[in-house]
Amino acid sequence: MNVADLLADAFERVREEVHSAVEGLTPEQLSWRPDPGSNSIVWLVWHLTRVQDDHVADVAGTEQVWTADGWSDRFDLPFGEAETGYGQSAEDVAGVHVKSVNVLMGYHDAVCERTKKYLAGLSGPDLDRVVDDAWDPPVTLGVRLVSVISDDLQHVGQAAYLRGITVRQS
Repeated sequence: MNVADLLADAFERVREEVHSAVEGLTPEQLSWRPDPGSNSIVWLVWHLTRVQDDHVADVAGTEQVWTADGWSDRFDLPFGEAETGYGQSAEDVAGVHVKSVNVLMGYHDAVCERTKKYLAGLSGPDLDRVVDDAWDPPVTLGVRLVSVISDDLQHVGQAAYLRGITVRQS
């Protein structure tokens, strides 16, 4: 297995877990929060997808799927299209809704496909390229991609936990 295949497998596993966490849920279940300060499933999946889209587009030198493919218009969120969810308030979290699980999954699947397309062209030495020198030590492509995978898995785990709670309450 080469580097591109390994990373693509990791992002595909994230996609599988995202599908498991959201498929079959109603928009109300996706938006449910245990309390007003908590995240919802829809926000967690939107956020993890936005971060992946933002970070991969940055290292690939491409426009984000969010804007390039019109997903920001489909979501019609009450904040700027550059938002990824980082540092958002509880009120912002409450503003993330979808009319159908298909919108959420459509965006996530499109980002996953774009990610895997980018990864297909990578080789081992590419992972050493510095992509962010604002940190000490500077962040390499390999570190950035593993960071995105880690963040995605943490958030999808949170979404799966919330799914269990909301399904039992229904």
